[in-house]
Amino acid sequence: MDKGRQPMSRPPMTDAKRIAAEWACERLIRRFALLNDAGEYEELASLFVEDGSFARPTDPDNPVVGRQAILGFFRSRPKRTTRHLMSNIVVDVEDDGGTARAVSYVTLYSGPAGSGTPPIAADPVQLVGAYHDKLVLTDAGWRFAERRGSVALKTRQAQE
Repeated sequence: MDKGRQPMSRPPMTDAKRIAAEWACERLIRRFALLNDAGEYEELASLFVEDGSFARPTDPDNPVVGRQAILGFFRSRPKRTTRHLMSNIVVDVEDDGGTARAVSYVTLYSGPAGSGTPPIAADPVQLVGAYHDKLVLTDAGWRFAERRGSVALKTRQAQE
């Protein structure tokens, strides 16, 4: 850069643009949970940028990197019936309007994949955790650059 030239700066975000960005990021977080529960893994993987990373809450120090690797990871998991309940979603859009950070809580109920009539009996061990996300605005909309989970609580195994 030439001496004395300053980088171009964007005008500050309006409240309306910030609120719209926060809503879009919250929707992305909820969509991830719905697609995961439905087994729609191709669409789930498309919620990540090409070189995005995902670390599941039970294994936060071993992220899967890259959209295709994320797709392979989800496809390789054993079939289960799950419901990921997302709550306490807080999104902070950066001043540039193209990046954001988010924290959300996840409560996971799971049970065997069944062909029986719902309701299916849930497993005795259930998890409560969080996701810490880095999000970026792309030509396709908001996408996960990084999604890192953690577990805070789990129920005890039922006693016989």
